[in-house]
Amino acid sequence: MPDLPKPESTDGDPSRLLKNGHAVNEKDHHFMGMAIQLAKHGLGAVEPNPMVGCVLVRDGLVIGKGYHQKFGGPHAEVEALRSLESPKQASGVTAYVSLEPCCHHGKTPPCAQALIDAGVSRVVVAMADPFPKVSGGGLSLLRSEGVEITVGVMQEEAEELNAPYLKRVRDGRPWVIAKWAMTMDGRIATASGQSQWITGEQARAEVHRLRARVDGIAVGMGTVVADDPMLTARIPHDPPSSSLSQPAGRFVFCRHRLPSVEAKLVRSARDVPVTLCVGPEIDSADLSQFEQLGVQVVSLQSQESSGMVSEMLQHLGQMQMTNLMLEGGAELLASFFAADQIDECHVYLGPKLFGGEAAKGPIGGVGIEKMADALQFRLTSLDPFGSDFRAIYRRLN
Repeated sequence: MPDLPKPESTDGDPSRLLKNGHAVNEKDHHFMGMAIQLAKHGLGAVEPNPMVGCVLVRDGLVIGKGYHQKFGGPHAEVEALRSLESPKQASGVTAYVSLEPCCHHGKTPPCAQALIDAGVSRVVVAMADPFPKVSGGGLSLLRSEGVEITVGVMQEEAEELNAPYLKRVRDGRPWVIAKWAMTMDGRIATASGQSQWITGEQARAEVHRLRARVDGIAVGMGTVVADDPMLTARIPHDPPSSSLSQPAGRFVFCRHRLPSVEAKLVRSARDVPVTLCVGPEIDSADLSQFEQLGVQVVSLQSQESSGMVSEMLQHLGQMQMTNLMLEGGAELLASFFAADQIDECHVYLGPKLFGGEAAKGPIGGVGIEKMADALQFRLTSLDPFGSDFRAIYRRLN
């Protein structure tokens, strides 16, 4: 692929730059950047909806802004319009929206119509919404009412922001985040199986923040037996937020065995949802006692662990789940790896060395044989937490 041309001025207008062969207005880029930053405030509270931000601009000045704050609440465009001192201020303004305004009646009225009714004269959109009930309809409605439309400003950044939402809409599966902590020599446990604690309190608190924003947390039976975890978000130093969605559902993959009825996950099932994802080797007669304790059961047809993963992800997508976090050990991660269903990795590196060939690495299974077959990721952030580091990687398509 030939190199793209470097940005340069066009038509004698220094405010317009070439990006990917298309002219981009610097002001549009600036205000769309603000809208995308606003949208990020909805992380963990708006799912299964996308994160969206909106900025209203008149004569180069921001006069209103808003973002989608909570699932079921007003969308970004409505929040921005409500932020104005007077509804009349919206007449003739430019609205910068990080995602195509909706055009259907869902939990809220259509935002495209709200912009039209307010008298907005121009709408700049980062990207079209692939959701079938929108999918270009919002843009068509705006155009039909004479509103000037610009689409594609900071599209890559907008797609990056809502990658989990886009995967669920397009593929019918949630975004999968694999999390593990390892030593400097790449071990997640000692040769005897001890793993607590590789990282310090600051890093572990960050893991709880991740738990607080995802829709589901998955483990395998090995983790349940070894650690008897609760898998709930515990952030004692943070104030409670009414904008957070309900606690993440907890999912246990049970291929050969079931947890004890005394396990913490089972005993807390009536407070925080727990689902057993069971394979065909599990005797259905053994499941009734769990259902009586409030545990949900999903029976999967595949006998292979990777097939179980694919089936369960389809099921979670139908449940409108956007993000699934993997907190399991090497065996569970190997199943998702084999199913090619890891989208993002949060890797915590602690300042310890375990050594030993018997000490496990983060992903078990048979692995790959050829370097060319390795899954490719890109680093998106590197953050220190005391003496620990967290690296976040996203899958390269």
